[in-house]
Amino acid sequence: MQRTHIPATGAGFTLIEILVVMAIIGMLAVMVAPNIFNQQAGARRDAALSQISALEAALDTYRLDIGQYPDSLEGLVENDSGRAAWDGPYLRREVPLDPWGNDYFYDSDGRGFTLVSYGPDGERGGDGDDADIGL
Repeated sequence: MQRTHIPATGAGFTLIEILVVMAIIGMLAVMVAPNIFNQQAGARRDAALSQISALEAALDTYRLDIGQYPDSLEGLVENDSGRAAWDGPYLRREVPLDPWGNDYFYDSDGRGFTLVSYGPDGERGGDGDDADIGL
């Protein structure tokens, strides 16, 4: 039996190859990460619009029963009008906070109402991502 010697070839990756792959992965992460964060901000705005729409539907139902809009959003959960025509609660749960954890701004004179979220900064007005959200 003859023994043949197989020369050891460099199996594996060189340091340069590993660095090139890491650089490519880093560039991809830099290009993809901003898009992911922008989609998160848009998703929160969409969630706020959806909640505002649901609250407006509950407010309209309240108005059909009572004849005017409530003084506060809490009137959708508890009978703060004292009227027997109140057929609530008009929300399945308590009044939600906006997606940023702030209360919705609600103002009513009984015949009409304003319902908005002040956005991520929680302050009236603003531009861009900090703009107020309402229908």
